[in-house]
Amino acid sequence: MKKTVLSGIRATGRLHLGNYLGAVKGMLALQDNPEYETFYMVADVHTITTPYDVEELKKNRREVIIDYLAAGLDPEKSVIFQQAEVPEHLELAFYFSSVVTIARMQHLPTFKDKVKQYPDSATMALLNYPILMAADILVYKAGMVPVGIDQEPHLEVARVIANNMNSAYLTDFPEPVRFATRGEYVPSLTGEGKMSKTVEGSFINITDDLETIKSKVAKMPTDSGSGSIPATGAEKGSSIATVLAFVELFQGKEKVEEYKNLYMSSGIKYGDLKRELSDAIYEELKPLQEKRRELENNPEFVNKVIKEGAEKARIVAQRTLKEVKERMGLL
Repeated sequence: MKKTVLSGIRATGRLHLGNYLGAVKGMLALQDNPEYETFYMVADVHTITTPYDVEELKKNRREVIIDYLAAGLDPEKSVIFQQAEVPEHLELAFYFSSVVTIARMQHLPTFKDKVKQYPDSATMALLNYPILMAADILVYKAGMVPVGIDQEPHLEVARVIANNMNSAYLTDFPEPVRFATRGEYVPSLTGEGKMSKTVEGSFINITDDLETIKSKVAKMPTDSGSGSIPATGAEKGSSIATVLAFVELFQGKEKVEEYKNLYMSSGIKYGDLKRELSDAIYEELKPLQEKRRELENNPEFVNKVIKEGAEKARIVAQRTLKEVKERMGLL
C-alpha cells in the first residue's frame, strides 16, 4: 500500500524562497517517489485566520496553483487542489474540535506569536488553525507532511487528535510526521526570524527577476566582513550567519567554508558575495519563471487542474468523513 502525503501553503501571496525550499522541494521529492500518494493544496481557508484582503485572496489562491505547477508539481502524479473547494476539511475540523481542549490550543507558541502580531484579530478561526490543519492532513489519512520546522507544534496537535479519535471512536488515523527538507528553515532577509510573506523586506518571491533579487539581497544586514566567527560556527542571530545560510542553500558548503576563511583573514567583500549569491538564486529560479509564463498563457489548463484536483480530493475526503460520522454516531 502507498503511504499518503499532504501539504499546503497559505494563499497570502506568491510563493517565496522559504515556501519553495521548506515545503515545495519536499513535495517534489515525495511526488516522484512511487511509494507515496501525494495531495497538495492551496490553504486558502487558513488565509482568513489572519487579516486579509478579499480581492488579493481571490487572486492569490490561483497564483499559488500556478506557482506549484511551475515548480514541478504534476497533476498526473499529485492531487493539486484548493482547500475551500473541499468542504469536508471544515466539517471534519469541527468534529476534531470535540477531542482537544481550549487550553491546549491557547498554549501553542504559534498561537501566542500570532496574537502578538495581530492583537486586534485573535479570532476563534486563529485559535482553531491547528485543528483545521489536523483535518487537512487526516481527512486523507496522511502520515507524512512536508512542511517547515516551524509547523512541528501543529503536527503535534494533529498527532494528539489522531490518538484521541482513535481511542474514543476506534478510528484508524495515523500519527503524521514531518518530512524535513534541506531548506526547512529559511531565515528572513532582515536577519530576524524566518522568511515570511507577511513581513516586509523579509522574502524573495520565486517570480522575482534578477534585478529585484539583487536589490533585496543588497539590503541584507552585514557586519565588518572580518573578525572572529563564534566557535559554534556563526549560529543564528549574527548577520554573517544569515548571509552564509543563503550561501549554503544556493552555492553549497564549500563556498561557505571559503567565505569563513576570508572572514577570519583578509575579510569578506560583501558586494562581491551578494552579487554572486543573487546570480545563484536567480539561476535556480529562472526555469520556474519560464514555466510559469507558459502556464499564465494557458488558463484552460490551470482551470482543468483546479477542477479535477477538487474532484479527486473530495472522493477521498468524503469517504473519511463518512467513516468518522458513523463512528461518532452521526450516521
